Amino acid sequence: MGRFLNQGNRKFAEFSQSKYFVDKTVLINKLLQKDADGKFVCNSRPRRFGKSVTADMLVAFFSRGTDSGKLFEPLQCVKDALFLASMNQYDTIFVDIQAQFGAAQFEHKAPVPYINGNIVRELQEAYREIEKSANEGSALATVLTEIYYRTGCQFVIIFDEWDYPIREFGEDNSDRKDYIEWLRSLFKNSDAKEYVRLAYLTGIMPIVRTKGQSAVNNFMEYTMTNPMDLAQDIGFTEEEVRALCDRFEVSFERMKEWYNGYYLNGTAMYNPLSVVRALACRQFQQYWTTTGTYGDMDDLISRNFDGLREDVIRMLSGNRVLVSVANGKNDLQSFKNKSEVLTALIHLGYFAYDSNTHEAYVPNKEIQQVFYQYMEDSKQDHLSGFMKVSEQILSAVMEGDAVKTAQQIQLVHNDFISSIEYNDENSLSCTIMIALISAFRYYHKPIREFPCGKGFADLVYLPLANKPNCPVIVVELKWDKGAAAAIAQIKNRQYPASLREYAGEILLVGIDYDKKTKQHTCLIERCMHTSLL
Repeated sequence: MGRFLNQGNRKFAEFSQSKYFVDKTVLINKLLQKDADGKFVCNSRPRRFGKSVTADMLVAFFSRGTDSGKLFEPLQCVKDALFLASMNQYDTIFVDIQAQFGAAQFEHKAPVPYINGNIVRELQEAYREIEKSANEGSALATVLTEIYYRTGCQFVIIFDEWDYPIREFGEDNSDRKDYIEWLRSLFKNSDAKEYVRLAYLTGIMPIVRTKGQSAVNNFMEYTMTNPMDLAQDIGFTEEEVRALCDRFEVSFERMKEWYNGYYLNGTAMYNPLSVVRALACRQFQQYWTTTGTYGDMDDLISRNFDGLREDVIRMLSGNRVLVSVANGKNDLQSFKNKSEVLTALIHLGYFAYDSNTHEAYVPNKEIQQVFYQYMEDSKQDHLSGFMKVSEQILSAVMEGDAVKTAQQIQLVHNDFISSIEYNDENSLSCTIMIALISAFRYYHKPIREFPCGKGFADLVYLPLANKPNCPVIVVELKWDKGAAAAIAQIKNRQYPASLREYAGEILLVGIDYDKKTKQHTCLIERCMHTSLL
């Protein structure tokens, strides 16, 4: 067992004994079945989404000289002929690229020769027949080619955090350039398809198919925006999370509210780190977002391409925005427009993506929390100023101050989201959701078209479980009919009667927009649930 070559199954064996272990071994079957072109795989997911654990699983399965039969026997992987014939039959090279770049820097060495030399040295020890023809300065691709043609042995190559040098270093950085050339020599030479049994790269950002990154443009890519058949294999599915919640007697509904929201090929996916820590601590709060800073997010949003900050505010309020993900970037530096920035934030996990509607949105409460904290702490006056206005609007609603509520909603539309052109009640609804964005501390995400009584309320805010004294807020919107007509509709259609299960008050909020004067008006009334029985 080496440091880079055939690490064995210790890491995965320890992980599989965890009480929070979720079996993802079917991925092995899928990878084994890939054809010659499909055996070059790049799987990108956000930080702490289960990428490294999957890499350890593949190392345990493929590493020559290891006996993993008993380890995989009780797991879900299909033990067909191909599986059994492949287990522990391939020399497996594993490199944590980020860690090795750090190690090289600590030793004051150039990272690519450092990594290349370490791997070649271990290959020399394993294959004595190449000891004389190769030295530590030999190119890894040359050594692998020689081994293959002398012995017929193929290799599994697994690079974790493969994109670290690309996303962290500028295009002119010499270490970055050397790394890309090293990848090209390893995976794009004419013999690579011969000596590679499987090449599996994990990273955060996707491959950008430009000249500068053509070293890996022969890889089949599985991303947050296009996960294809590997959608369920990185991260926890909803069924898996529900089973964990049942086993440890934790509220699945709370878990879903806090950590759900990523839909890959129609499958609801959860960040494993957040789920596991919520189970262990029995508390729902930020976990994934506290493993790093929001520095990347701040750097991206501060550019404010094409009204980016307004779109962030829209999404935080529960709305969605259209985004083109076709031309994404992965160096976190060379952005040219809003779509490129939003696409990067999707791959980083700060936004989710609906591939059917091509829309980005905030996936869950954990991400909401980090964005709200970011906005409150932001040095950008536009964002911090907006949060203060929203808090004033919510306070006015709670106090029943209809005049101030209407005035502040007008201010939000004029000064913060003027790009929204009113053409229907949907756009008005979008404005109200944005104006009440600060309600996140006390309420669930607002529900549009909530089925109530004899119809559907335009917007309903239901208090969080830990805020039972907050009133339910029912909002009805009108055009050119007056705020009184909105309140009358709430009563006539008996919307409040459907909300009896929530204790305390109900605030009835009627808002009208006059297309001629372009002014908002508002009425607010209070009622108690008991008065509806």
